[in-house]
Amino acid sequence: FTDGTGSLLLEPQRTNLVTYSEDFSNGTWLKARSSIVANNVISPDGLQTANKLNDNTDNNSHYIALNNSFSLGSYSASIFAKKGTLDYLYIWFTGFNNVFDEEKVWFNLDSGYVGTTQSPIEASIEDYGNGWYKCTAKSTADVAATGRIAFAISNNDNVSSYSGSGNDNIYLWGAQIEQGSYATSYIPTSGSTVTRSADVANNNADLFNDSEGVLYAEIAALDNDGTNRSISISDSTDANRIELRLATTDDRIQYNARTSSVTQASIFTDTYDVLDFNKIALLYKDNDFRLFVNGTQVSTDTSGTAPTGLKELAFDLGDGSNDFYGDVKCVAVFKEALSNDLLERLTGEGYESFRLLAEANNYTII
Repeated sequence: FTDGTGSLLLEPQRTNLVTYSEDFSNGTWLKARSSIVANNVISPDGLQTANKLNDNTDNNSHYIALNNSFSLGSYSASIFAKKGTLDYLYIWFTGFNNVFDEEKVWFNLDSGYVGTTQSPIEASIEDYGNGWYKCTAKSTADVAATGRIAFAISNNDNVSSYSGSGNDNIYLWGAQIEQGSYATSYIPTSGSTVTRSADVANNNADLFNDSEGVLYAEIAALDNDGTNRSISISDSTDANRIELRLATTDDRIQYNARTSSVTQASIFTDTYDVLDFNKIALLYKDNDFRLFVNGTQVSTDTSGTAPTGLKELAFDLGDGSNDFYGDVKCVAVFKEALSNDLLERLTGEGYESFRLLAEANNYTII
């Protein structure tokens, strides 16, 4: 739930490589010219488990860090941070054993924005309320070896070292380091790494209409990560399906219709930011395939045969591949090929507003 609204969060399997994600006083955390006061303030989960990171009086960097074994590939580091007497946190992928380049990114914890970012880091900040921000940075391990990632305190943007007072601080909680091109939701640990299994959501029904219908979804991607992520109604294979796909091309929303293993329609748009929530409708009928996004018909195909044997709604391609990972506010299937006016209202105003109209007009929603 965010800002009073909820969505179904579907994420891939991930492992938090941090063994003590909340207790930074534990000896596995290296403290460099800094100290930790554990259980000092209320954390984002409502318990008094957050830590205060204090500097010392040296004119140098002040941080906590973890050494970990890394393989080649992308890694995301994230932590919840709150301003104390100082406003800045920076995440530092150090050059320890040449695993990462020497690269840092600064976060302003007063106004909640990403500051100076050293290439090739990608970073984001998310407001969690009560002064807490989730700060995330991604980089790439260049070699397979033991590397180091640090969470550091600073007195200004793009400043790594400063003369500490011995009393200046920020607050930290919920550290996570995971292999992957984007950060996922927090996985708590206490003494060992923890792996969260991939989310799966499937539904079977015998009420689908082969001859015509509409697949609707209000969704947001977790990242433009170069993978295909699908929601489909199908015969439990990829031979007969209506598929909504967030494609490998950045910001591509794609509609694929397939009958007896032959593609009937493949239409798409690259206009919309898939990291934002988009309202998307796919209409299917013989010689009539239409793609609507956010109240606008963006593409059509007027040649092709509707698929047969539709019986399953799944957050994948239909055959178990192309798992959909993202945020889902709504998914609905209509047994009728709705008019353009209704599709504009559905994707413009959203499902809840449309539902009352649909029920009043005796449209069947699965």
